[in-house]
Amino acid sequence: MEPARIDDVPTRDGLIRVSEAITIVRGEEELFRRTAHLFATATDMACAAAGLAGWVGERRPKEVVEARPAGTRVRKIYPSGLLLDPVSARELARRRDELGAEIRVTPEEINETIILDRRVVILAGDLKAGQRGYSVITQPEIVQGVLSLFETAWRSAIDLAVYNAQVAEIRQLAPAVLDMLSQGVKDEAAARRLGLGLRTYRRRVAELMAALGAESRFQAGVRARELGLV
Repeated sequence: MEPARIDDVPTRDGLIRVSEAITIVRGEEELFRRTAHLFATATDMACAAAGLAGWVGERRPKEVVEARPAGTRVRKIYPSGLLLDPVSARELARRRDELGAEIRVTPEEINETIILDRRVVILAGDLKAGQRGYSVITQPEIVQGVLSLFETAWRSAIDLAVYNAQVAEIRQLAPAVLDMLSQGVKDEAAARRLGLGLRTYRRRVAELMAALGAESRFQAGVRARELGLV
């Protein structure tokens, strides 16, 4: 099997070659231009996404779907907190159905990752000067390590349809509860405003925190903002 490669076409932004097996590119457009051929031929794609605002695999779904071989397996893990928003829940279901993807969700924090054919790993980095850097890795030992982490997360994650049914009730109250938490409203007052008993309100808060993977109410607010829920 030939080693996977990315296209090394010089650009104004430049390309950082860390080693023969690790390359760093800047920006999603540059990433897609250099790796489009890998997405087009991949028969196994695993992806961990931190939200719906996607990068290469999400922004070019039509191109990827039309070009990829028949029978390609696509697995994606998303934050479970996205299911608290009905619009996001519908979007995930659409991606599952239209892309033929297997989708699971997890309350754990996610590092944005794409693994292609178990041979290439793309890791998203931090924003710098308005652009995100991406590490494209073909080193077998690193790829295997990242794949092992993904498989562990995949096994512990919950199927989209199952989790969607589990959070259907709390999803209706999520915006109001998050608003109460953001204002620092005491539980007794928040429960009265929402027409709930105190124990019921506190149970809903606990369910909301669990969906967001938060250990405190403050952290729940941070996660909710990161996901665009508030």
